[in-house]
Amino acid sequence: MLTKRLALLAVAALVSASVVFAQPAERRAENGLQTAVFAGGCFWCVEEAFDKVAGVVETTSGYTGGTVPNPTYQQVTAGNTGHYEAVQVRYDPAKVGYAQLLDTLWRNIDPLDAGGQFCDRGASYRSAIFFATGDQERLARSSKQQIADRLRMAVATEIAPAGTFYPAEGYHQNYHTENPLKYKFYKWNCGRAQRLEAIWGKPPAS
Repeated sequence: MLTKRLALLAVAALVSASVVFAQPAERRAENGLQTAVFAGGCFWCVEEAFDKVAGVVETTSGYTGGTVPNPTYQQVTAGNTGHYEAVQVRYDPAKVGYAQLLDTLWRNIDPLDAGGQFCDRGASYRSAIFFATGDQERLARSSKQQIADRLRMAVATEIAPAGTFYPAEGYHQNYHTENPLKYKFYKWNCGRAQRLEAIWGKPPAS
């Protein structure tokens, strides 16, 4: 399935510049907004999940957790960079709390999978929570234990300090809205919705 996903990107990669701008783990508060960073496999899907949350102002697909500066998509998916595909979430804490964002993450990943997410395999597709503050770390660790207790299985999702976040290439941003047909084809064939329903049950009707 990774091959299919790469095929969907081939044309976009040829016409899009791959300039990225590194961002520090803790961005200065802007108009009271706060930042969270999550990895949950394909960042297209994670971005879509958080875009639906009231109080989320902006989502950015990118790479974090590794050692290679300014990585490209090809480098990250090939391995050896240490980076995860991740999403940076800018949110208004007056409208949505970090705990609710954690709940959104859990319900959109397979927390039991240590080798990737759904059809996407490899280290860059593992799930993770990157905390920027002590409060975020505390909430993340507490919620992870709650999920482990609920599922009665070990949770593979990593919890780690946030590092530099590198926004992904432009053709990855808002992929679910910019390329809806290709996105839906990829997501369904990857088995994401099917596996999520098996773990968490049917999502509430919208």
